[in-house]
Amino acid sequence: MTVGTQWRPDGDGGESGDGEARQIRVVVADDNPVVRSGLVALLEATGEVRVLGQASNGGEAIELTRRFAPDLVLLDVRMPLMDGITALRTLSGVTKVLMLTYTDNDEVIRTAIRNGAAGYLVHGTFTADELAAAVRDTVAGTNNPLSPAAVAALMAAVQGAEDRPAPPPRERSGGRTAAARPGHGLSAREAEVMDLIAQGRTNREIAERLFLTEKTVKNHVNRIFAKLGVTNRAAAIARWLGTAVEPR
Repeated sequence: MTVGTQWRPDGDGGESGDGEARQIRVVVADDNPVVRSGLVALLEATGEVRVLGQASNGGEAIELTRRFAPDLVLLDVRMPLMDGITALRTLSGVTKVLMLTYTDNDEVIRTAIRNGAAGYLVHGTFTADELAAAVRDTVAGTNNPLSPAAVAALMAAVQGAEDRPAPPPRERSGGRTAAARPGHGLSAREAEVMDLIAQGRTNREIAERLFLTEKTVKNHVNRIFAKLGVTNRAAAIARWLGTAVEPR
């Protein structure tokens, strides 16, 4: 475990003392020291990110997160002592987590999304600029970055669900029957927005597609999250597409 030696609290968590915008505070967790060093160098070169510490396993990632309360944890899947998927169950309840790994197994991806990952990126499928944008978007909550493998895993789950016999239709408020996929109480417009979110669209893209303002889309997204009982787009997609584990 390595702690960032240059980190100092910014006080109120907004702007720094010299009036500059506050940097995004990150913990990097990967058991490969070469990968960790490369990620740290890449992120800090943007001038937007401050790496608070580096972890070589899930337990260290949890310890650093509890110590520094970062804005984001970049988390590998396969690590010794405690793997990333196990650590994610704790980390996702404390801060936002972006999976950053070589693992592209469908079930691992779906489990990560179910456990609260805000995004899932596979090494070799993104550029340095795309990673920096993914970090910004994840922290801002404007997008949940998914590599093609992650999108494919979610789509495979949906297709598998569609291949299963549909449950009997059930009544919705007003006496109308619902489709096989539950509506979760979403209005027609909210369902339209949620379908676009599931396609990986950003708020801006949704606004352009539906001829709405971004503020209106954001309001729809907030209401959708509340109705689905989730806090991020990845979890919303899993719930909407039927790949989330529902409470018994």
